[in-house]
This record gives sequence, structure tokens and C-alpha cells, in this order.
Amino acid sequence: MTPLLSAILVKALDGLSLRAQATAQNIANVNSPNYRPLRVSFESELASAASRGEAAVEEVPVALNRAAAGSQGVRMDLELADQSATALRYGALVDVLGRELSLQRAIIQGVQS
Repeated sequence: MTPLLSAILVKALDGLSLRAQATAQNIANVNSPNYRPLRVSFESELASAASRGEAAVEEVPVALNRAAAGSQGVRMDLELADQSATALRYGALVDVLGRELSLQRAIIQGVQS
């Protein structure tokens, strides 16, 4: 795995993990008056940084942001859909990482034989 790909995977997993936490918080506060949902966005910045190299990827901010004041509160249907999509993406990235590690293990074992 190249250092750039490794940095992208780590940053994406960090972002998706934080998004899952934000969505869980939003769901927990669905009935809280005046609660402004939390959002995490990083994909477009990550895609842009990937073309500039590993250092740029590592500098991509992954942070919680509150929805703008006056925006609609928490919609349970959208939060559940977001949680499902986030879990699927996270699982896919973990699968890619697991396959890469299995490949590296096979290479190392082949060299030792």
C-alpha cells in the first residue's frame, strides 16, 4: 500500500467514525427543542487533497459542525439513512484495509519460505 493510499484510508476512517458519532448524537436529541444537528463533511476536501499528495491529505480537517441557525431540526429518517450509508462506507474501507493486510502477510510468508 502506498503512503498516499494509507493516508487517504486513515483520514476517511477518521471522518466516517466522527460522522457516526455525530449522527448518534443527532438521533439522541431528536426531541430536544432548538437542537441544531451536527454535521461532518470531509469527502470533497479529501478528494481534492489526494491529488496534491500525502501531506495535503493529512492536513484535511475532519471536524464537527453545527447546522446553520434557523435550519430544520433533526429529521429521523435522514439521520437513519445517513447512519446506514456511513456504516456501509466504513465497512467497505475496513474490508479494503483487511484485504491489503492479508496480501502483505501472504507476501511476507512467501518470502520467508
